[in-house]
Amino acid sequence: MSNIISEKKLRFEVPAGKKKERIDTFLTNLIENATRSKIQKLIDAEYVKVNSTSVKQNYKVNPFDIVDVTIPIAPRPEDTEAEDIPLDIIYEDEFLIIVNKPAGMVAHPAYANYTGTLVNALLHHTQKLSSVNEAGRPGIVHRIDKDTSGILVVAKDDFTHAKLAEQFSKHTIEREYWAVCWGIFPEKEGEINRNIVRSKTDRKKFWVSDFEGKKAITYYSVLEEFEFTSLVKLKLKTGRTHQIRVHMSSLNHPVFGDVTYGGNKIVYGTNLPKMKSRIDNLLEIMPRQALHAKTLGFFHPHSGQFMRFDSPLPEDFTKLIEKLKS
Repeated sequence: MSNIISEKKLRFEVPAGKKKERIDTFLTNLIENATRSKIQKLIDAEYVKVNSTSVKQNYKVNPFDIVDVTIPIAPRPEDTEAEDIPLDIIYEDEFLIIVNKPAGMVAHPAYANYTGTLVNALLHHTQKLSSVNEAGRPGIVHRIDKDTSGILVVAKDDFTHAKLAEQFSKHTIEREYWAVCWGIFPEKEGEINRNIVRSKTDRKKFWVSDFEGKKAITYYSVLEEFEFTSLVKLKLKTGRTHQIRVHMSSLNHPVFGDVTYGGNKIVYGTNLPKMKSRIDNLLEIMPRQALHAKTLGFFHPHSGQFMRFDSPLPEDFTKLIEKLKS
């Protein structure tokens, strides 16, 4: 690992009661954007130490082990590079852009995702983007998950950015998502008001809590019911990381296809081979969480006019619904 310009150091203590687990698996689950192969390379290069001693990939962690990880950061361009990536722009004026982000695209560059992001595409589209954020995130006012599709608003100048961010902070932004969730809801509409906190054992995940974390409110209403799933409309009062996915999973109605929160396995229905084959077929159509940011409404920072934008469901989402109906 040559040409290193800086390092990121992490320390973890294996919790009490933790079952023995390979060190590469343990760290892959803890470190954001990590893959097992990347962790294995760090181990081989002796950038991973357990109780101050280098270990092999097959070392199994024990309760109270202290694991130190050094992540070397390789050189990268000082400024994020523009890339000729097609954008689905719903609306644009001299102050802002409304873009329909496809599933699979990351909003902005970050560790292990320096190219192919929405920001790379935006920089090719326009030279006017706000500079409020740190380097690498020009214009980005808010984000949606990589594997969630749908609407985002992008600011072209700092005044527009600040006024939009204020509306997000005050929860006056209208945000509506559609999702296919497991199961038939006994209550066809309701409010989920439970705090969200980062998992202590897996930093890529979040959980609900009644005692800690950040306040999170989601409103849901069932639009259509199928045999073992439902099409659900969700409105956000707050905007926490993974909020919808965590809240729906807490009701035992995880978003269909959501690997992180249990939506990629049979939650309702039988475990017979025929059912499993059917679910496997549906997961091939929707190999991600079936979640789409459909509607976004806000007051334009300059005109003061309330604007509402809607995006169509993407092809994989509509195919999934068609299959569920049949």
